[in-house]
Amino acid sequence: MVARDATFAALFKDPRSRMATAEDVVKAMDEVGVDISVVMGLGWTDFQIAQEANDYIIESIRRFPGKLFGFCSVNPAWGNRAVTEIDRCASHGISGVGELHADSQAFDIASAEMMDPIMQITKRFDMAVLVHASEPVGHIYPGKGFTTPDKLEIFIKNFPDNTIVCAHWGGGLPFYALMPEVARDQARVYFDTAASPLLYASTIFAAVTDMIGSEKILFGTDFPLLTHNRVLGQIEESSLNQQDRENILGGNAKRILGLS
Repeated sequence: MVARDATFAALFKDPRSRMATAEDVVKAMDEVGVDISVVMGLGWTDFQIAQEANDYIIESIRRFPGKLFGFCSVNPAWGNRAVTEIDRCASHGISGVGELHADSQAFDIASAEMMDPIMQITKRFDMAVLVHASEPVGHIYPGKGFTTPDKLEIFIKNFPDNTIVCAHWGGGLPFYALMPEVARDQARVYFDTAASPLLYASTIFAAVTDMIGSEKILFGTDFPLLTHNRVLGQIEESSLNQQDRENILGGNAKRILGLS
């Protein structure tokens, strides 16, 4: 696997790297009282590995209906093969696409031509698209890459009618929403909190809520790299009110997934 897939190699060549099965996810959810989780693969570079991972996610959401919802992984550089794979996964109940990782998958997220095929089919199926994001400053970590706010903003402007989720707080993109023109571009954009304790102080929850509203923030963990409690601990330390917490901890995700 390490030899076949660049993303797998970047994240799992260290033997201490952790993986999780669907059973591991559900067990961790039950321990902390999480009702629903979105599970997804990574930005695979090998098509066969991507299909195998997508098949496992399809199998997992069937084994845990109503508890696990799945996103499938493709590479926009695959062109029609990526579109066909999204179509196949959608027919099996997959709810979105992600994670896309422009650096390890070697595609240009700012290219409208490159991204258009998968953005068209995800718009047709009303599927969210989750993309990896990284900060232009700060420490280096495995898989960080260079999908920084400037590139994400171009991507978002190219596809204003798609639901887009920027992982890891969008690499700081919410801070630029203080610029009115950037805020207008983010009408259908959300930011997840995956790996938040490894990147930011707990005050980021209140800070981003003040800037863009809690309605744009999605609770995420990066499990099993981090447990649910690590991110929940940051929320508990924050000054968020009860409604803001409810939005982040599930209300927003239920709206994106079309759940009552």
